[in-house]
Amino acid sequence: MAALLPSTLSIQKESKAIAIKETSLFGAALPTSLKAEFSPCFHKELRKKLSIGPIKAQTAATTPAVNQPSEKKTLRKGTAIITGASSGLGLATAKSLAETGKWHVIMACRNFLKAEKAAKSAGIPKENYTVMHLDLASLESVRQFVDTFRRSGRPLDVLVCNAAVYLPTAKEPTFTADGFELSVGTNHLGHFLLSRLLLDDLKQSDYPQRRLIIVGSITGNTNTLAGNVPPKANLGDLRGLAGGLNGVGSSSMIDGGEFDGAKAYKDSKVCNMLTMQEFHRRFHEETGVSFASLYPGCIAETGLFREHIPLFRLLFPPFQKYITKGYVSEDEAGKRLAQVVSDPSLSKSGVYWSWNKNSSSFENQLSKEASDAEKARKLWEVSEKLVGLA
Repeated sequence: MAALLPSTLSIQKESKAIAIKETSLFGAALPTSLKAEFSPCFHKELRKKLSIGPIKAQTAATTPAVNQPSEKKTLRKGTAIITGASSGLGLATAKSLAETGKWHVIMACRNFLKAEKAAKSAGIPKENYTVMHLDLASLESVRQFVDTFRRSGRPLDVLVCNAAVYLPTAKEPTFTADGFELSVGTNHLGHFLLSRLLLDDLKQSDYPQRRLIIVGSITGNTNTLAGNVPPKANLGDLRGLAGGLNGVGSSSMIDGGEFDGAKAYKDSKVCNMLTMQEFHRRFHEETGVSFASLYPGCIAETGLFREHIPLFRLLFPPFQKYITKGYVSEDEAGKRLAQVVSDPSLSKSGVYWSWNKNSSSFENQLSKEASDAEKARKLWEVSEKLVGLA
């Protein structure tokens, strides 16, 4: 009687063979050494000898469903909004991302026609970008942009706050539609409102890695040689910002001092880097969104310097190329920013990224002011009031 019954070991071997074969039907290749042993002929003969019927699919059916949810998440393109994408670093980043075929870039720009022409001239595939109007110097425009983007039905996976105004030779301040000094009003307050409003969209994304990136600058870091070139960034006690930066009831400068166009830009970059860190402290653990800033290198030939004196524009590029060796092309800088957007190895939150001369990324150190947690908190609260979120 016992001789007629299959041993427990034989049944286990049969079950193992069938499970492995069923798994192989969904793309898991069998080892070469097992192909003969688990062939269809062997199955048929073994079942005949053991006098057992067809194997039920309960065990096998669970195997192919394991990875389906994550696979679905990676099927679609990621969506990245890049402000100021009609030229310079923003355009180079948009091109670098779009050319991979894995991203759809929303080029958020003040000049719609300029952005369209720039995208075509750069050879960005039409199916991989959309131009949408955004004027960061108008809080109403920021709100309209957010509404328009949401009505498009697209998810949001990455927001890159890149656009900037730089007026180094200005003797008198100019102002945004809401009455703020233009450099800080655009570079900081416009981006602050945009980031706050779109944070909910980033939270809802099902993309594997969601990021909010704010472009910083070495010129705002006083722990560097470039950051010590006068006028140096200094936010003081934020009295000018708290007063509205309107140049009437208060100073047009964050620290309450006399207007200086070059310093206004540097101050706005300190604000950008402080804002990134405050986002990280307030929202990273809750949302899983990564917040980062970066300095992609010295882009000495860029439209950002169009308001500078002609002699500076002539001499600065060769100085960076041959003296400091810090020169970086727009194309290379765009690839670096694209890394911070999409590279899994650069997903750490709360980091200020930089690159060495070998083009390797590393976590850089911010200056004492640009990493002041208490100042970041105060900047956040004052900025909320100015943009109408408090």
